[in-house]
Amino acid sequence: MKLVVFDFDSTLMDGETIDILAQAHNVSEKVSQITHRAMNGELDFYEALKNRVALLKGLSVQKATQIAHNLPLMNGALHCIQALKVQGFKVVCFSGGFHIATDYFTEILGLDASFANILHHKDSILTGEVGGEMMFSDSKGIMLQRLQNLLSLTRKDTIVIGDGANDRSMFAHADVRIAFCAKEILKKEANIIIETRDLREIPKALNIPLKEQK
Repeated sequence: MKLVVFDFDSTLMDGETIDILAQAHNVSEKVSQITHRAMNGELDFYEALKNRVALLKGLSVQKATQIAHNLPLMNGALHCIQALKVQGFKVVCFSGGFHIATDYFTEILGLDASFANILHHKDSILTGEVGGEMMFSDSKGIMLQRLQNLLSLTRKDTIVIGDGANDRSMFAHADVRIAFCAKEILKKEANIIIETRDLREIPKALNIPLKEQK
C-alpha cells in the first residue's frame, strides 16, 4: 500500500476557498491580499488564517455551505484520483481550508479522508473564528507523520502534491514531491514540477495508466 496526499485549494480545486467565500461577503480584496502573501511564505500561516476568517464574520452558514459545495474542481481531478485508486493508493486531502468543502468533495472524488479546518458558527452565522487540524504552517507535516505511523508506511511509500508555502512541511516527509502549478517557494522542495493546470499530468508523471474518458 502507498499513500498520496493532495492539497485542496489550487490543487484539487481550481482556486482558494476562502477567497471565493470572501467574494460573497464583499471582503474579497482584503482576504486575497493576505492569501497571496501567505501562499508565498511572507506571512505566518496561522496568523493569516485567523485574520482572513475574521473577515468572514456575519456570513450565513447556509450561504457558505452552498458556495463550498459548488467550488470548481481542477481539470482532470476525478480522472487523476480514479487512476491512483485503481493502483491501490490510499488518497487523502490535507487542506488549510475548510471541512465544509473538503468533506463534500471527498465523497465526489472518492478520497479516503480529508483533514482541514472548521469555521465556527453560532445561530447559523459565522463568528469569524476557526479551529481544526490544519491551523499551522507545520500541520500538514505532523499529520502526514501520524498517518505514516498509523498505516506503517515510510517516506518511500508517500507521494505529496501541493502548490503553496504551507505544503512544505509535508514535502519534508515524502520521497515523491510534486509541485503543481506552484509558488517558487515550493518548487524548490519538489522533485517533480508540473506547470499544466490539469491533474491528469500527475499519473503521466508517475507512469500510471490513465483511462481514456469519453
